[in-house]
Amino acid sequence: MGSSVLEAKNISVFEDYDALVKGMVELFVNLADESIKVRGKFIISLSGGSTPKGFYSRLAEAEVASRVDWSKVVVFFGDERTVPYTSPDSNQRMITELLLSKVPLSRENVFAIQDPDMDPKDAAIGYERSMREFFKLSGDELPQFDFMLLGLGDDGHTASLFPGSPALTEAVRWFVDNKVEKLNTVRLTTTYPVINNSRHIVFLAEGQSKASVLKDVLTGPEGKYPSQNVKAENGKLYWYLDKEIASQLEGV
Repeated sequence: MGSSVLEAKNISVFEDYDALVKGMVELFVNLADESIKVRGKFIISLSGGSTPKGFYSRLAEAEVASRVDWSKVVVFFGDERTVPYTSPDSNQRMITELLLSKVPLSRENVFAIQDPDMDPKDAAIGYERSMREFFKLSGDELPQFDFMLLGLGDDGHTASLFPGSPALTEAVRWFVDNKVEKLNTVRLTTTYPVINNSRHIVFLAEGQSKASVLKDVLTGPEGKYPSQNVKAENGKLYWYLDKEIASQLEGV
């Protein structure tokens, strides 16, 4: 895969994780500034997992955080495990501790998923209701996030859209409970119609262990992995990678 293909797929490769984090921060700050100037707010969906932790921590540092008008930032969570908020496995807890609690966000601009461990179906319905009330759309209109952050699992999943899971074919709902057989659990996740309608969709991925999966996702046959179903239908798709995960891509 030559450099022209890397450019066509909008892939940015960084020397190491620290450089990747710094690149992500610059992208976030610039998109926030642009969105707030044009639309008066910056509506974002954040992901869990280990990869974005450094990004959240860096974004919360005073000299970086001061570059964003947090009073105009609206936060949603892209997916969640069905655990109590107090659990160390909670995406919301991790993101809150590393970022949201450390920047001057308006409390009413952070939309939490309520009691995901109690009844996943009710939690998903409630969160979709919150999204619908915020975006105030009618009919078949879809919400448009300004910034949709995604990760890449070693099985090619993204958000909580896992291989073989029922949410892969969801075409109407915005946010659903999703049975993941391989993990013997239920996850909560944003669906493809909403993800793919975002203005800026960013995959943040790193590590040698996922290099072969990334190569398959980007150069293999379509439809093999859930992450391949992410398409920027009304916006722009970015891949932000470190050199290790990109090591099997030609031209890197």
